[in-house]
Amino acid sequence: MITNASLADRARRVMPGGVSHELRYRTPHPSYIARAAGAEKWDVEGKRYIDFKLGAASQLLGNSCPQVMEAVAEQLTRTPYTGDCHELEIEWAEWIHRLMPSADLVRFTGSGTESTMLALRLARAYSGRDKVLRIDGHFHGWHDMLLKGAKPGFEGAPSLGVPQAITDLTVVAPPSLSAVAELQVDDQIGTIFVEASGANYGSVPLPDGFLQGIRDLATQTGKVLIFDEVITGFRWSPGGRQARDGVVPDLTTLAKVVTGGLPGGAICGKAEIMELLDPGKPRNGFAPPVSHKGTFNAAPLVAAGAIAAMKLLSTGEVQAQADAMAARLRDGINRCFETRQIQALAYGDSSTCHLYFGGRSIDGLSAAEIRTVPAPLVNGLRNGLLERGVDFMSFTSCVTSCAHTPALIDEAIEIFDETLADLVMNGVIAA
Repeated sequence: MITNASLADRARRVMPGGVSHELRYRTPHPSYIARAAGAEKWDVEGKRYIDFKLGAASQLLGNSCPQVMEAVAEQLTRTPYTGDCHELEIEWAEWIHRLMPSADLVRFTGSGTESTMLALRLARAYSGRDKVLRIDGHFHGWHDMLLKGAKPGFEGAPSLGVPQAITDLTVVAPPSLSAVAELQVDDQIGTIFVEASGANYGSVPLPDGFLQGIRDLATQTGKVLIFDEVITGFRWSPGGRQARDGVVPDLTTLAKVVTGGLPGGAICGKAEIMELLDPGKPRNGFAPPVSHKGTFNAAPLVAAGAIAAMKLLSTGEVQAQADAMAARLRDGINRCFETRQIQALAYGDSSTCHLYFGGRSIDGLSAAEIRTVPAPLVNGLRNGLLERGVDFMSFTSCVTSCAHTPALIDEAIEIFDETLADLVMNGVIAA
């Protein structure tokens, strides 16, 4: 009989830690998902979970969206991939061009991490300056160039194997316009990189007016401004956070929802910057001026599913439903905190829900203060929810989809309350 434990034993024999992503690691073993539909999923033992992880926030349309699956299945009867140009990539790019305010031109990539790598290379080429300024705690993928500052309050790169010469090119600033402005005295800074939601899809919200303020600052100082909309893109609105707030960056990085929840990513931006990728416009002896490859960029299978997704995402109805369900979840969790007299807060923007344990407000707190949670609480909360059939995305944060319903949200709130009761009884949370 196949069980989660037996699969974990097999996995540990052939994969480091038995996982393909460090956040999937769990003791004594992870759950192995066999099937997913809508806002639910089932593991190999038949256990059901209400899904608030949703493919690391990629499944805004819900797991196994029928329209996306049908488009992919139909494309499979033609070809999954040949390595050639095809009509679907044009149509997909046209959708992004139509919906994203910054998208004069579009280039597809293999992932969100690849999108941020390419955007930074483009910005360095365009600005002629090597240093990049990023905000404390913001996440831009796992590659070397932007890893410094990903761990809140830690100035180094949170990994072995990252050369000091690389980290020296990254300047980390708190989410303060005055602090960012003061650092502009370094004339080697040519790029400003910002997670458009604030750190980790809004777990540390940006101050009011920050995006417009940093747009103005970048314009005044001649910096290339990049918005990381890997999570916010098409989730915060059909045109992402930039469309909702009316702030247009020079470049935008995309993944997750832009692909309809399939593997891949994209960048888009101003024509004068994006044209550095054009092999027909050589510069300084390079054609294209900025090199970019990628075997599976805009693979037909992904493009077919993404186009099907764009038709749904463009209406705004998907986002409205997901947002409403997130608000219902946040309100319900806050009622649990209040009823049990626990000093904690559920908060979030758009279709997100974040938890803070330590008070009823996060105003004035740093990223490190908000996101530093005692291990017993993190483990107790996550394990308690999983045992009862609720899967959050990252310990104290989650997202919703258009497939969530009021009944599912209310069921999850009841399970959350039961988990809180256990944590209080065991002395993990003070009430």
